[in-house]
Amino acid sequence: MTRIATPTTIADAPEASRPLLEAVVKQLGSAPNMFRAIALSPQALEGYLALSGALGKGSLPAATRERIALAVAEINGCNYCLSAHTYLGRNLAKLDDAEITANRNGASNDPKADAAVRFAARVATDRGHVTDTDFAAVKRAGYSDAQIIEIVQHVALNSWTNFFNEVFQTDIDFPVVEARSAA
Repeated sequence: MTRIATPTTIADAPEASRPLLEAVVKQLGSAPNMFRAIALSPQALEGYLALSGALGKGSLPAATRERIALAVAEINGCNYCLSAHTYLGRNLAKLDDAEITANRNGASNDPKADAAVRFAARVATDRGHVTDTDFAAVKRAGYSDAQIIEIVQHVALNSWTNFFNEVFQTDIDFPVVEARSAA
């Protein structure tokens, strides 16, 4: 059970958060629990949505972004995000079960995406202290400096949502998927 009183409806959220939540509904078809919980701080919701929206316009494909989210959620042991991104990965990014399993293991069955996911997993597990070999591998796979920056920012954004959901024990409103263990 959640540690904070999540607004049940958009009308229950702080007034400054309501238009932001309405935009989430327009994009996703609903306002999942995580968004409504973050809405208790309109500034936090605005910041999260701004960074997420900016990264959505980046050069990494949506499927690669979902792959990274799955790897990071597994590393951080966040059941909410693992459940959400498994659902989104299957239904929006069209990832199959084998790919989702590979992503949860910090890899991908797609050779180029594999380099991004492996690098993201190293960033997450090593808290940014990657080796020259790690960096060279993602470069060798064809990722530009700008794309590597985006990979690191996706790790940071997903780590934030993982931490948020673990701290506040957000009720999972997706088909539940449980992490094997936190790093």
